[in-house]
Amino acid sequence: MRGILRPQAWSRWPARTFSKHSTAPPLRRGLLTSAYIKGPSEPALLEETVGENFARIVGAHGDRNAVISRHQQRRLTYHQLDQDSNVVARGLQSLGIKKGDRVCVSLGNNLEFATITYALFKLGAILVPLNPAFTSTQIISALNHLSSTHLIIGAETNLPYKPPRSNVSLLQGLVPDLSTTTLSSEAIPSLKNIILVDNSAGRIDPTTLKATTPWSSINQDSDTSAPTPSSPLSNTDLVNIQFTSGTTSMPKAACLSHRSILNNGNQIGDRMLLTPEDVVVCPPPLFHCFGCILGYMATATHGSAIVFPTEAFNPMAALQAVQEEKGTALYGVPTMFLAELELINDEAIPYEGFQHLRTGIAAGSSIPAELMRKLHKTLNLTELTICYGMTETSPVSAMTTTDDPIEKRINTVGRLLPHVEAKVVDPFDHNKVLEVGERGELAVSGYLVMKEYWGQPEKTAEVMLTDDSGKLWMHTGDEASIDKDGYVSITGRIKDLIIRGGENIHPLEIENCLFAHPKIAEVSVVGLPDERYGEVVAAFVIHRHHHLHPEEKEVTVEEVREWVKERMSHHLVPKYVFFVHEYPKTASGKIRKSKPYLVSP
Repeated sequence: MRGILRPQAWSRWPARTFSKHSTAPPLRRGLLTSAYIKGPSEPALLEETVGENFARIVGAHGDRNAVISRHQQRRLTYHQLDQDSNVVARGLQSLGIKKGDRVCVSLGNNLEFATITYALFKLGAILVPLNPAFTSTQIISALNHLSSTHLIIGAETNLPYKPPRSNVSLLQGLVPDLSTTTLSSEAIPSLKNIILVDNSAGRIDPTTLKATTPWSSINQDSDTSAPTPSSPLSNTDLVNIQFTSGTTSMPKAACLSHRSILNNGNQIGDRMLLTPEDVVVCPPPLFHCFGCILGYMATATHGSAIVFPTEAFNPMAALQAVQEEKGTALYGVPTMFLAELELINDEAIPYEGFQHLRTGIAAGSSIPAELMRKLHKTLNLTELTICYGMTETSPVSAMTTTDDPIEKRINTVGRLLPHVEAKVVDPFDHNKVLEVGERGELAVSGYLVMKEYWGQPEKTAEVMLTDDSGKLWMHTGDEASIDKDGYVSITGRIKDLIIRGGENIHPLEIENCLFAHPKIAEVSVVGLPDERYGEVVAAFVIHRHHHLHPEEKEVTVEEVREWVKERMSHHLVPKYVFFVHEYPKTASGKIRKSKPYLVSP
């Protein structure tokens, strides 16, 4: 995950002041003299495993809803989730799963995934979420890289805006003979079991897949008491491996501990002011750290309820879930929020039932002020929070509060979470800390930094560097600046910078400018090779169709250029403008700028 929201200034938002519940200290003017900051030292970090923390929450809030799966028409209280995960943990133990085993899970947002998460954490096994869109080749690569022993997968895969896809042919790529009761996989020598969750609603006959283990067979034990792990657990144990989105290279496996994901989730919930009364609607996927930690860990540490509208993102279902469950918070990346607002604007869904919303999280990529305004006005998200982070930092390192000064909420990604340190350094001299306001590479240190990339010490050494004082830093590859009040602004990826005739151009600035154009729905700016300047600006634009009046025409190349020319320096005007239908995106909704776009003829 890399989540940034850095919209343009918007002066029409009402100013807000700090409340007595704010989790960030008041501003201290002029405190910083260099781009080096520390987050608050309070509250103290939780020094327990995820399972131990969950047991405390169950004891305090056992009768409250923990997980609501709208598409399955089922809900689990914290007490039921505790018992169900105990049963599943015992079932997994019967298959030989023990502490330290890497268990890959390829599922959408459902109760099974929610239950498996705590079952594995209670055993000390390592949860490895896989993108359900993975092909058999990608699954083979992931399991072999981790020497995984078990795969938990759905009979079907649900992807956004697509019909269900049978996983039978995918499974045949892993285990050629599924009709035998003995599982044998030459492609994955470490594989011992495939546990099949039948989510096909009768479209697939799982009884023919005899090499797999039915989910029902590990979910039947009448003993609901807590399992005994194969060896004692520690909060520093590795418990979660997240594959990175791979926006700049092949995905890497980031290793996270109980301590890192539990505290990160808890601090995120604190910044949102979550309570047991909150109902958080979570369309982002559980296989990504947005859903898994910003969603599931943040709600579970606060006794809140999390709602899964569908297995994969569906904007209509997300809005209906808010209405039906009286949601108080809504999560999403900008593309998700845009799709939801379009349904409301097109009157495809009644504009009612959103009055309970107050907060949420927007992360994943930049968001323009106009979208922020609409989320505030249309969906009542007046306390929407902005997160910045990456998979390797568990994932969030900086976040706004619900009542930060408005200019900070729309121009920065907030301030550091507690017990986190950050600095902006010269990209070519990592020991040189820059001055306040200067742009450079952001580095982060603290409890939240991953242990390593699994099996890739050379990749780990590239990004995890020890400074002259012996402190370990995660170098993010993101370009950032820190202001005198300690607020962090993300200005792009170091590798995304466009160097035109020796001048550094930041794509995000041009994107934010073009986002404000009424005829533009989405835009992505990249650099293209040029004989004279080395690189020049190219804008890939998606038309905004349904907001046009019948007599209006779609935006033209010249209109795009003039829009930028009137508002920004001449060297920022795109030399090339391409109109596209869609962008290649990562699993979390971020645009893959290294991939070719689908250009309109």
